Amino acid sequence: MNEQIRNKLALLPDQPGCYLMKDKNGTIIYVGKAKILKNRVRSYFTGSHDTKTERLVSEIEDFEYIVTESNIEALLLEINLIKKNDPKYNIMLKDDKTYPFIKITNEEYPRLLITRKVLKDKALYFGPYPDVRAANETKKLLDRLFPLRKCKVLPKEVCLYYHMGQCLAPCVFDISKDTYTEMVKEIKQFLSGGHSDIQAGLEAKMNDAAMNMEFEKAAEYRDQIRAIETVMTRQKMTQTDLMDRDVFGYSVDKGWMCVQVFFVRQGKLIERDVSIFPFYNEATEDFLTYIGQFYQENEHIIPKEVLIPDDIDQESVQALLETKILQPKRGEKKKLVELASKNARVALSEKFDLIQRKQERTIGAVEKLGNAMGIPTPTRIEAFDNSNIMGTDPVSAMVVFIDGKPAKNEYRKYKIKTVKGPDDYASMREVVYRRYARVLKENLPFPDLIIIDGGKGQVDVAKDVLENQLGLDIPIAGLAKNDKHKTSEMLFGSDLAVVPLERNSAEFFLLQRIQDEVHRFAITFHRQLRSKNSFSSRLDGIEGLGPKRKKMLLKEFKSLKKIQEASVEELRAHGLPQKVAENVYHELHQKES
Repeated sequence: MNEQIRNKLALLPDQPGCYLMKDKNGTIIYVGKAKILKNRVRSYFTGSHDTKTERLVSEIEDFEYIVTESNIEALLLEINLIKKNDPKYNIMLKDDKTYPFIKITNEEYPRLLITRKVLKDKALYFGPYPDVRAANETKKLLDRLFPLRKCKVLPKEVCLYYHMGQCLAPCVFDISKDTYTEMVKEIKQFLSGGHSDIQAGLEAKMNDAAMNMEFEKAAEYRDQIRAIETVMTRQKMTQTDLMDRDVFGYSVDKGWMCVQVFFVRQGKLIERDVSIFPFYNEATEDFLTYIGQFYQENEHIIPKEVLIPDDIDQESVQALLETKILQPKRGEKKKLVELASKNARVALSEKFDLIQRKQERTIGAVEKLGNAMGIPTPTRIEAFDNSNIMGTDPVSAMVVFIDGKPAKNEYRKYKIKTVKGPDDYASMREVVYRRYARVLKENLPFPDLIIIDGGKGQVDVAKDVLENQLGLDIPIAGLAKNDKHKTSEMLFGSDLAVVPLERNSAEFFLLQRIQDEVHRFAITFHRQLRSKNSFSSRLDGIEGLGPKRKKMLLKEFKSLKKIQEASVEELRAHGLPQKVAENVYHELHQKES
């Protein structure tokens, strides 16, 4: 604990509020809430913790807090702060699953659509459905029953849907709005649990058609009835009141939480949502945060009723959701909450080993690597590799791994500008200088460890740039390969000694992944550059053929070989003037000869 944190801890108020933990770069890494800030924040820096909380605390270099009037206010503020700052230790609380909904558009001639986004556009939304297949089956059935408009833009003549009986063709015929209003009403009735009435009506029509010897029409009604039965009987009935409700249950073990949500629509359990994440606060408090994030920005429609376990603060949930919140004490609803909690316990037990293995491969491997090297946990690792063939088109590439996982949006490519010929050391010098001069200039986050794909020479060059030219003190290591071009050993320290790592350890496998990834990224960039230069060089210097026309030729013919095979007439047909087409033809065939 540093002196700044120690002083701030002594000044914490005994009031509710939110706290924001920051790392050495001033980045917010965790947001929490507390009924009493003084007690909660101090608890992080006293006593023993589990491994994941120790990892969080080890990165805290500073914190700030915001006092609120009540615990509910702190809960609402916490959700907004997490959304704004996207802290890495809160991120697993977020739920990114979206489910398909059936939508009736708010248009003069409504359409029936499947969407995963619920907007405030006065349209009608029904769902969520278990998966897109279930939604498609339901929509397909409704398309057969109710001939709503299908085309996004009204065509000038009737389309295939009209001939199939699935559209009334308002593009051509004058269809009254009352007709569409009635169809929308029946669709709402169907999707709200009234399918049995529609089914009964179809049965009556089928019998009438059969009595009138209209057997084809009767068969069509029969198929529609069977389709309704197929779609509706795939769902398990759980309630008889046909109310839409979400049922929450949760379980905790070893610092991890599993939350299960049952979606009950029209009295039927249609799907469940499973989320497993580490928690750093009181379990019931983080459960409240999860519910707030679950319904954030209409990612999930809030149903008419939400059931929650009886140990959760009902008042806080009510403040988050404008709907009916129940904590059932007996009966079927109580059994649903217990069933959700039971499923949460089972899922947590089954998936815990998998999560642990994943952690060992990533952040666990990073921690062990730091221990083996004798440095703080290298949360952010940046790795470099050069690529060229006999000095032509030299390039370099950098990849970034954060918490043992690739951060591909932070990868960078470099064209070597100052080096002529195959000089690997000079290329590394240029790239390392360009990278960290920019980091300093733009105040970008510094890496905890730099890895150079190479031996002592490349590492010494990188060290010289950082220490003597930029005045930076960042650990640098080299990765050497064996004669089979596989990761062999890591070189580190003032004398670049071999770091003792077990070949089958998680940290060694992490280094292999990093070295393979930076090599792949550099080679891919080099090949792209060579291909581009190869094409350009064959067409350079041809009179009348500028950059735009070269680009046009590549787009039309796809390759230089096909351009060479084209006649003057074919070149002209793709936009080249007669004289330029002749120049291209003669120049390429002369070079080919």
